[in-house]
Amino acid sequence: MSRYAVINPVTDELVAEYPTITDEELERALAATRAAQSSWARETTVRQRAALVARVGELHAERRRELAEIIVREMGKPIEQALGEVDFCADIYRYTAEVAPDCLADVEIGLPAGRALVRSAPLGVLLGVMPWNYPAYQVARFAAPNLAVGNTILLKHAPQCPQSAAFLERIFADAGLPAHAYTTVYATNEQVADLIADSRVAGVSLTGSERAGQAVAELAGRHLKKVVLELGGSDPFLLLGTDDLDATVDKAVTARIDNAGQACNAAKRMIVVDELYEEFAERFTRVFTALEPGDPTDPATRLGPLSSTAAAERLEEQLQRAAEHGATVRRAGPRRGTFFPPVVVTGVTPENPVHHEEFFGPVAVLYRARDEEEAVALANDTPFGLGSYVHTPDEEQARRVADRLEAGMVFVNEVDAEAVELPFGGVKRSGTGRELGHLAFNEFVNKKMIRLP
Repeated sequence: MSRYAVINPVTDELVAEYPTITDEELERALAATRAAQSSWARETTVRQRAALVARVGELHAERRRELAEIIVREMGKPIEQALGEVDFCADIYRYTAEVAPDCLADVEIGLPAGRALVRSAPLGVLLGVMPWNYPAYQVARFAAPNLAVGNTILLKHAPQCPQSAAFLERIFADAGLPAHAYTTVYATNEQVADLIADSRVAGVSLTGSERAGQAVAELAGRHLKKVVLELGGSDPFLLLGTDDLDATVDKAVTARIDNAGQACNAAKRMIVVDELYEEFAERFTRVFTALEPGDPTDPATRLGPLSSTAAAERLEEQLQRAAEHGATVRRAGPRRGTFFPPVVVTGVTPENPVHHEEFFGPVAVLYRARDEEEAVALANDTPFGLGSYVHTPDEEQARRVADRLEAGMVFVNEVDAEAVELPFGGVKRSGTGRELGHLAFNEFVNKKMIRLP
């Protein structure tokens, strides 16, 4: 049974608890969402729906402080990072509203005789299953384009984010969306399985763990439902060359430390060519381990606590296993509850069980590569394929390496460079499908071909 509760990660104290939805309430919510979808798609134009999506973004901007403080309370994100998350959400809704009419416009197909077109039509009711690490941003990525398309949404948020879930539902209502176009459900895993099996649900989008993705994909496949999955990542940071090592070290630290390292697309494996390794390792370790976790409500805090005691204990156990299999673990000090100091791990061999795992916290693994060839091989030696980072002043080398990386996203000489225009998603065990940018409009739609005489 899922327990929807806000537990302050700083104090481990229960702040609030929310009742799980009953089966009867869930049936009423699904029926109402299905009924709302028919009128939402039939009685509104893309431009009308886009205007409401834009209003959702405006309300995010107007209520940014209140929503950010909820995020801090629920999962411990530093307040400045939480405010940045809400601001990015506002941009997502704004951008989506601007480009929706063009992205969803009919596409004409020329024929020798007659003509045809492809029209984007909504699929129906969508189920979104969202995680705790970005309580507002993950919802925005999923909800903005799909509401513009004309789908309606049932949103099952992470059990530790019930307040942000309720706050977001109020924003959608206050923006003027019709009742049940967007509905929050505090559902159990068993109820989620029932929703996926229900013929009234047309598709499901999940952002979360590999295990959750496997369970959802299996159910969706069994019931022939479209699914989008954004799962884990163990993104490589390839340092092949640099004109400014200190600046590169700062970028590597930034790529690892945001959200206390609890980001799927954070740079988790630093792969450095031989001639730069020693100097990079010394500087990176010094700068990274000097960061101290602090009060997430303080605007000066860069590294907050982990999201929960359970998350901290999992990370501690993972580091212990790494050391037991021969890795060297360097840390500035001991863990204090959910406050986890930055950790640098070296000497991880392919035989070490953590070599193919994801560290979800402020842990950076350093690898030494003989040359570009070995660096690429190490980067691809992972079950994941979400993002990646390539640093080199040689543009030809950057393009060559980017082509060879088995990842959904490659950032060259930049970190923290996501944008509303850029599609987000991965390959391999990092999932399937894309969110953000123009590709977000291609997932939960019926690309209907209409042949005309």
